[in-house]
Amino acid sequence: MGFLRSEGVVYKPVDELDDNDEVYISPIVTAPRLAGFLVKLFVWFLECRIIGTIIVYFLKKDNLIHKLVSYAELEESPVYVPLHPSEDPPEQEVRCTKSNNPCERVHEVLECLPSTSSGSISSETNPWFRRRTIMDYSEAYKSGVMTPSMVAERFIRAVELSSNPKCNMAFFISCDAKNILEQAAESTLRHARGEPLSVLDGVPIAIKDEIDCVPYPTTGGTKWLHRFRTCKNDACCVERLRSCGALLIGKTNMHELGAGTSGINPHYGVTRNPYDTSRITGGSSSGSAAVVSAGLCPVALGVDGGGSVRMPAALCGVVGFKPTFGRVPHTGVLPLNWTVGMVGILSGTVEDALITYAAISGQHLLDRPTVLAPKVKLPLLNPKTSIGDIKLAKYGKWFDDCHADIKLSCYRALDKLRNCYGWETMEVTIPEIEAMRLAHYITIGSECTAALDHLRQKFDSAELGWDARVALSIYSAFDGMEYIKAQKVRNRQMHFYNKIFSRADVIVTPTTGVTAYQIKNDALETGELDYINGAAMVRYQIAGNFLGLPAVTVPIGYDEAGLPIGLQFIGKPWAEATLIHIASAVQALCILDYKKPAVFYDLFNSV
Repeated sequence: MGFLRSEGVVYKPVDELDDNDEVYISPIVTAPRLAGFLVKLFVWFLECRIIGTIIVYFLKKDNLIHKLVSYAELEESPVYVPLHPSEDPPEQEVRCTKSNNPCERVHEVLECLPSTSSGSISSETNPWFRRRTIMDYSEAYKSGVMTPSMVAERFIRAVELSSNPKCNMAFFISCDAKNILEQAAESTLRHARGEPLSVLDGVPIAIKDEIDCVPYPTTGGTKWLHRFRTCKNDACCVERLRSCGALLIGKTNMHELGAGTSGINPHYGVTRNPYDTSRITGGSSSGSAAVVSAGLCPVALGVDGGGSVRMPAALCGVVGFKPTFGRVPHTGVLPLNWTVGMVGILSGTVEDALITYAAISGQHLLDRPTVLAPKVKLPLLNPKTSIGDIKLAKYGKWFDDCHADIKLSCYRALDKLRNCYGWETMEVTIPEIEAMRLAHYITIGSECTAALDHLRQKFDSAELGWDARVALSIYSAFDGMEYIKAQKVRNRQMHFYNKIFSRADVIVTPTTGVTAYQIKNDALETGELDYINGAAMVRYQIAGNFLGLPAVTVPIGYDEAGLPIGLQFIGKPWAEATLIHIASAVQALCILDYKKPAVFYDLFNSV
């Protein structure tokens, strides 16, 4: 197709760029929403060799992939893996962990938490709402008010209720009641002897079905992947939680192969948003966000390849935390995107994210990284000595490119931070944001295609959902030159973000550009292609994945329809402690305004 070659951008070398040269480009997505019969018809055309090649060419051209990446001229060398130098960034109010043992590390983190009494779910005497926390479970077990077996029985009952046709929440792909009761019985005995393994002992935690967790198969949201890849052992992160006594309650639903942002899965059902069951949860860690939001567990694990933890967390009104690339081992996680995917945590509170982070972070003996991660630091979350002099960087044109309700809520949160803590927001320019989004899309698509290449001839494409078939067809159209140029864009963006971090502690953005949108009936069996909403949802997510930076989203409010809104902070490499400090401060300012979801289960009461 040389005769159709498009004109590409000639990028200035990064050291010659001036902020005044930057023109912000809001994502230009020229693709209609397709679902039902139309998406089937589109797949038929796309999978025809000649017609499909032409369609993909014009999709790339019209969506600026050719201009900004494919035919662009860049002097920079490519950066293939977003590993950062093993440097300890200066951070306030932290302590380094002394142990590599998950249980000991969880015990250490307790000394970093503020001492608070257990709260309760909203009632007439206590109108504010918050979810049950890890410490609530631990204290209830310690006092004998509850046992892990009681929690397990109520959890199983709640899942049954959530799965009935009237509710049809589709939280889980796999959930084995017998296995859960067996784990709970063992935990109950440990508590009865006064010998719990840690505060996580007996606490229900869900696992995204992209992460190995015995005895469940790992499907990646498909109907076929587990036939070719047997799950024999826990993933490293799951093994660490299990060693702390966590009650592993099943494999959560997800967007098939993580290849979408809606969380709609035609095989296992649509995971519905607990705040409004007619709305999406976001993906791909849809089930993990929903189970935490709905009160079924205080914590769930997800995998974040393009905002797949932070996006659904924001849409479902919970905390989403993604550490620095290389901070949490990926042993036992489906290798769908090697250089952009990272294990992340979804939780009801920042403190629960911190406890879980303490348990699962740290180098694995089998890992042979190019760069060794520095020691894990734990933030001292003392509300009386909040960290000071935090500089928040904000790119105004980018920050404002969201729905009006989101913009208003995020600015209110920034005002609260300034008025309460004196934290100032500084204006910056982040060049070539749209080029980075497209380069990330090429990268995650190419890596997914390569990961599945050896399986493409072993399964029938009819077993794939229709939207996943479209994604894989487009992914496989990226060539080696496009992948290399995408990594050159990565090099440039590393330079831009390092320059900002030399002046600021974090970059602040809305988490998503839109709140949860309506689930339409035509998408239930086929999935959907909605690249306009998809681009709006990933608008602020990409740097965390493409550049391997830590990031966190915290619930800060609701739109006019009562749907949750999140505020995101992107941090320096290895500076997770600062991010958690900031997230905790935001939570303290907003928690009294948190609202109870329409679908909610309190496992401390009869279900």
